[in-house]
Amino acid sequence: MCLLGSFSPRHWLRIGSLAENMPTVGVKRDLLFKALGRTYTDEEFDELCFEFGLELDEITSEKEIISREQGDIKATGASDVVLYKIDVPANRYDLLCLEGLVRGLQVFKNKLEAPRYRRVSPISGDPQKLVITKETAVVRPYAVAAVLRNITFTQERYDSFIELQEKLHQNICRKRSLVAIGTHDLNTISGPFTYTAKPPGDISFRPLNQAKEYNATQLMSIYKTDSHLRHYLHIIEDKPVYPIIYDSNGIVLSMPPIINGDHSKITLKTKNVFVECTATDLTKAKIVLDMMVTMFSEYCSEPFTVEEAEVVNADGTTCKYPELAYRKEKLSSKFVNQKVGINESTEKIAQLLTRMCLRSQATGVGDEIEVEIPPTRSDVIHACDIMEDAAMAFGFNNITRTTPHTYTIANQVARTTLLPGLLKTIAANRKMPLPLKLFEISDVVLKDEIKDVGARNSRHICAVYYNKSPGFEVIHGLLDRTMQLLSVKPARGEGYHIQAADDSTFFPGRCAEIFFHGKSVGHLGVLHPHVINSFELTMPCSALEMDIEPFLGHTAETRLTHEVPMQEVVIHKFPTEVKSTHATASSKTVFGDLSTPEALNSLNDFLVDKSYVEGFVASQADTAIFDAIATAPSPTLCHLLRWYTHIKSFHGERADLPVVNKQFVLPDTPPTSTDSDEDIDLFGSGNEGDSAEAAKIKAQRLAEYATKKSKKPAVIAKSSILLDVKPWDDETDMTKMEACVRSVGMDGLLWGQSKLVPVGYGIKKLQIACVVEDDKVGTDILEEAITAFEEYVQSVDVAAFNKI
Repeated sequence: MCLLGSFSPRHWLRIGSLAENMPTVGVKRDLLFKALGRTYTDEEFDELCFEFGLELDEITSEKEIISREQGDIKATGASDVVLYKIDVPANRYDLLCLEGLVRGLQVFKNKLEAPRYRRVSPISGDPQKLVITKETAVVRPYAVAAVLRNITFTQERYDSFIELQEKLHQNICRKRSLVAIGTHDLNTISGPFTYTAKPPGDISFRPLNQAKEYNATQLMSIYKTDSHLRHYLHIIEDKPVYPIIYDSNGIVLSMPPIINGDHSKITLKTKNVFVECTATDLTKAKIVLDMMVTMFSEYCSEPFTVEEAEVVNADGTTCKYPELAYRKEKLSSKFVNQKVGINESTEKIAQLLTRMCLRSQATGVGDEIEVEIPPTRSDVIHACDIMEDAAMAFGFNNITRTTPHTYTIANQVARTTLLPGLLKTIAANRKMPLPLKLFEISDVVLKDEIKDVGARNSRHICAVYYNKSPGFEVIHGLLDRTMQLLSVKPARGEGYHIQAADDSTFFPGRCAEIFFHGKSVGHLGVLHPHVINSFELTMPCSALEMDIEPFLGHTAETRLTHEVPMQEVVIHKFPTEVKSTHATASSKTVFGDLSTPEALNSLNDFLVDKSYVEGFVASQADTAIFDAIATAPSPTLCHLLRWYTHIKSFHGERADLPVVNKQFVLPDTPPTSTDSDEDIDLFGSGNEGDSAEAAKIKAQRLAEYATKKSKKPAVIAKSSILLDVKPWDDETDMTKMEACVRSVGMDGLLWGQSKLVPVGYGIKKLQIACVVEDDKVGTDILEEAITAFEEYVQSVDVAAFNKI
């Protein structure tokens, strides 16, 4: 599948795999290379990521990101430092920061042994203690803690430390609903610490980065307008008590999961960090704590050691954290070889697993392998996870393709058209800048009674154009350009042509059938609104799908074993001048005198986004303008040449083309003298006086027209939109959700009626209408504004879209 950059195939770009629901880690390229101990080209690092099971998603910069999302003005002064955006698997929490990423790659490349993480007791005195009271049971009953002792921060390390917290909050912590992380400068507070819960009116402290104290009720009100913190308020705002952590002097460390206290905030000068995690899921809390301390323990004075903390539960039991538990699993090399499809020795497979931070060794009992799972690999829960790591270390591209030993007879589901796949891709990327231009060349399966299996493969090309306007002329131009590159002439019989057709996929009157050598090979046109709505799209879309086997010289039954080349291999030469058979027609038109370069340029500009001079089908207007052009246009006038060669194919049907009322070709003024060709003034400069008078009259009429036009009110394009706003569950307050939706205000937006529509299992969605001015409000902007209310809104879909 590919993105269309323009009509020229050399500008078409391949799309990589579309990673869904995968966290993206942004790292500074130079900082990453420094940590890795060497530099890579972009292509080399992309390959390294692939080998390690990651994907280099984007190469960008902070300035480029801001410019793309907020505009060039906002990007002024932003950093130009190159950033790598890397997609990592959702369950690999150890790769969500630069430290874990570098550690994993170094071990993978055999440049570093996987470190061993140790929990240690304090050098002097008792461990820090966190006491949980019974009041927390109704809100967040669990807590764990640890200490990073004698740590050294730099600006880059500090930034990575804060970013890892945010990545974990958005991932395993489920936006702080399961776990909330608090980090504090231990030198500013003193234990033991108490984790309890109190009514919001009884809680008062100075929150992070605030100048004065507030009670919890005031804070919840203040943070309702905070773009970051407002998304977490719903977790506790309806609870009778709020969780709170104090030190022994009554200083507030944090009010989880909302905000930390300002008193204990960490800085670049912080040397000892107290890490606490409060939770509704104890298992998740342990994983999050392990991840925080293992990633940054390398910066402690004794690397990869973490000082323990003691947690006293509400029932009086005590536990020490972090657990940093190592566990061992056993599996056979036969199991790995069979599942992966390789034939490696027990020792070799153990080496492969060690490269994935899973220390492994052969036990000597048959082909048994003992694998040690470190605390950073909470994603390994089954032998299949270990097998997958072995396959990754071996290299998926190194696995030999083999024929399956077991054959089965099954019913096959195969696609008969490429169009749905492209529309799904557009639906998944509809927030990308418009227009979206995609194409795909691949096989479809068609019924064929002649074949022994009753079906055959057929290679198709499909292209779609998605924008605020249908863009039929764009798709038509793509067809003409493709045929031009294939040296197929626009002519009936021996070349190609299109003619009006009816197809339920396309809008009535906006569909054409493509013929090559007299046989139908495909369709193009504007998609029917029902089709567009079925894929949850909101803009018009034009599409082209065509069988390309007649142009290949072989059938799709011969499997492609290599990439389809995305550049023009053959340089096609086209005639720059073809003598016309209609040189006697008048050259004076509404576009000017078409015997002049200026007028031809004007017509070329007019045809940039049009297939025909008037309307959506060829007419007498096209043939009249065609006859006014003495010779075939130069290839530099690409739009005019495309139109010219297409209209030329109607040579035998000119009389049958529909008539138009508008006059495009102007009558010639009879010459005053016919003594010689030199007396004919093609540029109208024979009579200076008449020309001056004519120019004066023309200027006067143009001024009158401009004045008249300026008094006309501008036509404002509007659309009526029906939105489906879906809540998270049946407990969502729909009244509040509707209030949030209606609070979205924009110039050119008017909210209308709404109703609640049952979805199922007691859940209802909000269906609300609005009218927007197309130039001011887009559906993407509207959806983004509504989905910002994450505590209520799960998703927003456009149920109906109509132009007014």
